[in-house]
Amino acid sequence: MHRSLKDRVFPDHWSLLFGQIAFYSFVVVMITGVILMIPYAPSLEHVVYDGPYVPLRGVTMSRALDSTLEISFEMRGGLLIRQMHHWGTLLMVAAIMLHLLRLFFTGGFRRPRRLSWLVVFGLFTAMLGAALTGTSLPDDMLSGTSLAVIDGVVKSIPFIGADISALLFAGQFPGDVLKLFYPLHVYVLPVVLVLLFAVAGFLALKHRPAQFPGPGRTNDNIVGRPLKIAVVKAAGLFCFVVGLAFLMGATATINPIWMYGPADAANASAGIGPAWYLAFLDGALRLAPGWEVVWFGRTLTLAILVPVLVCTVFLGLVSVYPFIEGWIIGDRADHNLLERPRNNPLRTGIGVAGIVFYGVLWAAAAADTMALMFHLSVNALIHFFQALLIIGPPLALYITRRICLGLQSADVELATHGMETGRVVRLPSGEYVEDHRALDPYRRWSLGAPTRPQSEPAPRTLRSRLANLFEQDQHT
Repeated sequence: MHRSLKDRVFPDHWSLLFGQIAFYSFVVVMITGVILMIPYAPSLEHVVYDGPYVPLRGVTMSRALDSTLEISFEMRGGLLIRQMHHWGTLLMVAAIMLHLLRLFFTGGFRRPRRLSWLVVFGLFTAMLGAALTGTSLPDDMLSGTSLAVIDGVVKSIPFIGADISALLFAGQFPGDVLKLFYPLHVYVLPVVLVLLFAVAGFLALKHRPAQFPGPGRTNDNIVGRPLKIAVVKAAGLFCFVVGLAFLMGATATINPIWMYGPADAANASAGIGPAWYLAFLDGALRLAPGWEVVWFGRTLTLAILVPVLVCTVFLGLVSVYPFIEGWIIGDRADHNLLERPRNNPLRTGIGVAGIVFYGVLWAAAAADTMALMFHLSVNALIHFFQALLIIGPPLALYITRRICLGLQSADVELATHGMETGRVVRLPSGEYVEDHRALDPYRRWSLGAPTRPQSEPAPRTLRSRLANLFEQDQHT
């Protein structure tokens, strides 16, 4: 039975707040972005810098970099707005990544919220695109180096790479990338993000928020805070996010473009890596062997194509995982109750394996910096990360699954016998036993509740064998 909005209740578990934090960070980014859009000049026309930053006086640079320096050093509060914009972007991307992980590990992507998963994944990819295009707008040395890497990756695409590069850079690199990136960053991607956030909000209201199991909590009965309290808490969280972005923008320097100078296709910034959310792509390029093959008179650079293909497949599998799992286990029921990660060991193991895969690529992007700081061989570090990329994910899956099974056994023992008090009692018969304290109903219910009924898949089929892997570890 559907309730009106004012009569609904909303679960307030802390893990459910990541989506709100992502949206509030987006609001911060939008407001600061509108302010920055007014004085910024999206032009690569050459000018001579004559501003207050002495080390760059007399240096020829683009109007884009000149206007960005003017915002930073001559506009009242300009540097604060720039840094709030940048920190807000990082908060937004981090929050949406944590939101995706929360949905994955708790089963929040199951029916009827599969479309919500795709929307959140779309938000994630749109945010990455907005962040990438935004960091290229200042036209400093750091952004120029990143664009050079992008140009190399694009040109490695067989047959059409050169044409795509010419379209991207409005001619031969470095060309005028702002003609494409500026409207994408300022108009197209913000509109896409607004629409995706609107769809996510609509789906959240339509399907009702999921909640963790507990006494009185079922698929049809939601326990939580009424709308008025939820709105007040949401307003408080919004103020906290704005305050955090303001504090970080005021105290922590980020993207100091004046240190790198103008972009130059003949030079590259040393000791600077990609943004942390895109570092896994750079790490994949570093770990790929230098393979090349000649096919129909053309050289195919597998050292670039393979890592790009692997990362694309990885992200594609993440986007469709809910449908894969649902097909394997034949799950067609609606789920308004979340799962504890330990109660689905295989899914949790797959998630941790994915994190390890992403983490190894992410760490490999800083292999040269680690080698310099710890006086190690760069080649040795690359070989270590290559081995870890192959061994790490399956090992993480196995270890995580075993840990989840152990936690399940501990939960059953705790639900059955209660919590140990540390007191030893002597019985009238002379026997010594340890005293246990009974758990409260909510704790006992959550530890002993089954996650979903077991099914009986047909034998001798690939699907049934995969389903058995999911179901044989289910908590009962």
